[in-house]
Amino acid sequence: MKKSKLKLSTTHIILLSFFLAVLLGAVLLMLPVSSATGEWTPFVDALFTSTTATCVTGLVVVPTFSAWSTFGHIIILFLIQIGGLGVITVVSGLALLMHRKMGLSDRLLLQDAFNLNTLSGLSVFVKKVVLGTFVVEGIGALLYMTVFVPEFGLKGIWISVFTAISAFCNAGIDIIAADSLAGYVHNPVINLTTCMLICLSGIGYIVWWDVIRVLKFSKSRKIKMLKNLTLHSKIALVTTIVLIFGGALCIFLFEYNNPETMKNFTLYQKIQASFFQSVTTRTAGFFTIPQENFSNGSALASVLLMFIGGSPVGTAGGVKTVTVTVVVMAAIAAIKNKNDVSLFNRALSKQAVSKAVAVICTSFFIMFMSTLLLSAVTEASFIDILYETVSATATVGLTRNLTASLNTVGKIIIIATMYFGRVGPISLAVALNLKKQNPNIIKNPVEDISVG
Repeated sequence: MKKSKLKLSTTHIILLSFFLAVLLGAVLLMLPVSSATGEWTPFVDALFTSTTATCVTGLVVVPTFSAWSTFGHIIILFLIQIGGLGVITVVSGLALLMHRKMGLSDRLLLQDAFNLNTLSGLSVFVKKVVLGTFVVEGIGALLYMTVFVPEFGLKGIWISVFTAISAFCNAGIDIIAADSLAGYVHNPVINLTTCMLICLSGIGYIVWWDVIRVLKFSKSRKIKMLKNLTLHSKIALVTTIVLIFGGALCIFLFEYNNPETMKNFTLYQKIQASFFQSVTTRTAGFFTIPQENFSNGSALASVLLMFIGGSPVGTAGGVKTVTVTVVVMAAIAAIKNKNDVSLFNRALSKQAVSKAVAVICTSFFIMFMSTLLLSAVTEASFIDILYETVSATATVGLTRNLTASLNTVGKIIIIATMYFGRVGPISLAVALNLKKQNPNIIKNPVEDISVG
């Protein structure tokens, strides 16, 4: 009798790799050496911190700067870097450094990890991703040092490196103070550097290489720059710009005369703070203004921006800019009674439209269930709970001061939400679909229904 072998799909391996990274991080953070007090850390708090670091979310139940020792901070930083790049990418990068050739299974893993449509050039892609990440993080750290070294001395170097990696990986975890970057709300260097790191990582790696390609080979950059970009890059860039400027305008208008936020700011300071808030909702998690002080209008605008998140093949979370644009354009096409969904004079495949709908529906379901469950175990206001669950689902890390007050059940709910939000709704759906498809596809008869 033959023994049946358990074969894991690439999606299952990705899910398992993140789970094991979270579990290992939790065990290390439980140890007395990781705690600032030298005592054992409760498992649920260690698990929460490990999850929020690995899933590059940023929600914390204990202050990162004071609750953990230097060893604990190093563990958290490693988890952030691994989570930002992806466990599979880190392992593949190390293998390439050791001059190990990538097999077909390795390429399939990377293809699923980055959600790419091709297996060609993956070795070069991984090298460029890792190198590009370290270069940008290094530049960010140097810029941060111009502020943090004069303020903290040599410790400012460590703070700069930690903050740069956390910002680029969209983690939003810092070791400066309990109120994130609120003490630097008027500092242009901190604001611009953080926004730069968030935007560069959130736009996605494949957009990087596409922009570099066009800048390198286009003869007339001013005229043909946008025209020569791929459709993916066009959608990602245009949607990102619209969301950042649109979000900043909403927050600027809603908070202009709010005495708890920006009423006493100068015009320049209001513009700077508005843009920072709009950018950080790209799933970064840093804040310069306490989120609980925002009006309901700004809170709802931030919820929408958080749910959308950044762009595909980057470190950002959310349902992604390209996904939302595809669904919106599909809706417009349906309203206009068009058969094809088109963007920039290009037709989108039905598979892309179907996947975009699936991602948004699955993410919405995770967010809805998390909100429902957290509402049952928490006495906070609905807007605070919704803010928390959307932030966890989209791996943002912004909170209206609710995370630290969660009970054990509430912490477990948010831990699960962060994990599911990070591994991706589609990956989760595929992993849970254990039934094998029948190769003999039988089409069912078509029948019209009433919709709307």
